[in-house]
Amino acid sequence: MLEDDARYQCQVGPGPRGEPGIRSKFANLTVLVPPEPPRIVQGDFLVTTEDREIELECVSMAGKPAAEITWIDGLGNVMNDGLEYIVSSLPDGRRFNAKSILRLTPKKEHHNTTFTCQAQNQADRTYRSAKLRLEVKYAPKVSLSVAEAKEDRLVEGQDVTLDCRADANPQELTYRWYLDDEPVPGDYTTRLVLSNVSRRFHDAIVKCEVHNPVGKSEESETLDISYGPRFRARPRSLQADAGDTVTLSCDVDGNPAPEIEWRQDTTHKVVGTAANLTLKVEEGTAGRYLCRASVPRFPDARAEATVYLRGPPNITSHGAQLGVQGDGARLECVAASVPRPDRVLWTHRGSEVGTDDKDYTVLEEPLPGGVRSTLVIRESREQHLGSYNCSVSNPYGSAVAEIHLEARKNFPLLMILTGVIGGVVVIIAIAMVIILCQRREKKPQGDCRDVEKQCKESDRSSNISELKMELRTGSSVSNVHCELEYGPGDSETGSESVVTRVGVPVALPANGGEHLYPRYSAEFTDPTFSPNKDGQNNNGYVPYVDYARDYNPPPPVESREAPAIDPRYSAAYGNPYLRGAGAALPAPPPYSSSAARNGAAPQVARLPSSPTPQYIVPSSQPAPVRRGTLATHV
Repeated sequence: MLEDDARYQCQVGPGPRGEPGIRSKFANLTVLVPPEPPRIVQGDFLVTTEDREIELECVSMAGKPAAEITWIDGLGNVMNDGLEYIVSSLPDGRRFNAKSILRLTPKKEHHNTTFTCQAQNQADRTYRSAKLRLEVKYAPKVSLSVAEAKEDRLVEGQDVTLDCRADANPQELTYRWYLDDEPVPGDYTTRLVLSNVSRRFHDAIVKCEVHNPVGKSEESETLDISYGPRFRARPRSLQADAGDTVTLSCDVDGNPAPEIEWRQDTTHKVVGTAANLTLKVEEGTAGRYLCRASVPRFPDARAEATVYLRGPPNITSHGAQLGVQGDGARLECVAASVPRPDRVLWTHRGSEVGTDDKDYTVLEEPLPGGVRSTLVIRESREQHLGSYNCSVSNPYGSAVAEIHLEARKNFPLLMILTGVIGGVVVIIAIAMVIILCQRREKKPQGDCRDVEKQCKESDRSSNISELKMELRTGSSVSNVHCELEYGPGDSETGSESVVTRVGVPVALPANGGEHLYPRYSAEFTDPTFSPNKDGQNNNGYVPYVDYARDYNPPPPVESREAPAIDPRYSAAYGNPYLRGAGAALPAPPPYSSSAARNGAAPQVARLPSSPTPQYIVPSSQPAPVRRGTLATHV
């Protein structure tokens, strides 16, 4: 038992013969007592806040010897830092209490971590343990990143998206955004969108600040915006004397840094690649220089500057200039000079001209690197023609040029207007011809309606014989089938003696016999035509003559499509102008309606100048007009 823990000694008393007594060395009997299971004073769960130091106590009591206490973190590692070990004895003086104190500053990584306290002594090498789970409240841990863009870099003109991620306990988060320490307006939370970023956003600091009940945390990002070159200050032209040293500056802003290239305008050679170009001024180095700044994927920025070599003026005006007599004339004297000329003098025939002369006015216009002097002659006359001297001077010297004023012929305004109007008329006429040709091409071939209209209009302006001749020859409508019908003459003018029907075929009557109107029958005698009011004939028109009395008809020919027709009544046969062009036609026999009533067979005659037979239905009545039946092939 524990009470048996003591020092023991074996003693032997004196012997009977007076031997002295003896005793052994002390022997210590140690009774070991296992400690009680350890316990953590704070319990098995503890809520704390990040960065606030805490103390965890683990106690193991009544052990003999005192228990050994070990702390293990959540990853299984033995904790050696921040420990304090205290041993105290119980009243019996034999057993001991052991206490281990762990001082810890919790971090985010300690959240939901379990800490273990182990206790053991020599009495029982099997340790006993106690556990505590630690909940750490911590302020937000913020990470800020730029969302993936379309290109590797942020480019001016595109939208930029930034994502703000926060890890916090508790998750009661409030987001605030700042751009260069200025609050960004808008209800943004985990994402901020900057639309159409420009170069002013380059190197701007975007900050995301997140709050929770524990505290706040923030993270920032510096924007890197790519943009094209732009001049901060454009190169400036310089004036220098020969032998001076000058520097041209090309101050360009761009991201990434622009590549600078200087070229001389006359040689087009690259003379420098730095922002500043230093030159020694002389005849070969004076002139214009071009600065080009380049940034990949952006347009180049270009500017130019000129190095002027100071010296006497140089006049570049033409030696001969024109003016109109009676009108204002202008003579120009352009001089290149650095520095700018301080005096320009005009003389004519040895006399100075200028503001004092009412006939002249001198105007001066400063130019880059020179001056333009204009001598205005208000009303030029012949005495104003001739040579003028322009004298230009500056501190470095002078130059003189002779300019001849010559008379220019004045082109009449009326001729100009006439030519313009004539050109417009020609263009309109050509356009109308093209339109008419296109319309004519669109009309189907063989349509006689337009030809009929043309024939009627032509009949009013010329005699019917000429129209028949044109239709007979087939010059313009060779493939159009038309019929010419004769009607009674106009009693007043006689010009409408013939009614022309063109483009409408003549159909046979349904009963195969009589026409609807009397035409060329025995009852219809030879027509007579009244002369014009002036007593002349009807413009050369030859009245209709019945030629049946002079010619015998050809033998009759039967046709499947229509009865035979007497050729006497065709358009070509009835007009001697048309009939005279070919061979003599045989004279048809007289024909009357009585023959038709007696059943005489119709007769057909093929005309020499007509490509197909022409059919005329003999009848006392005219045939009704019906489409689809061939009457006359013109």
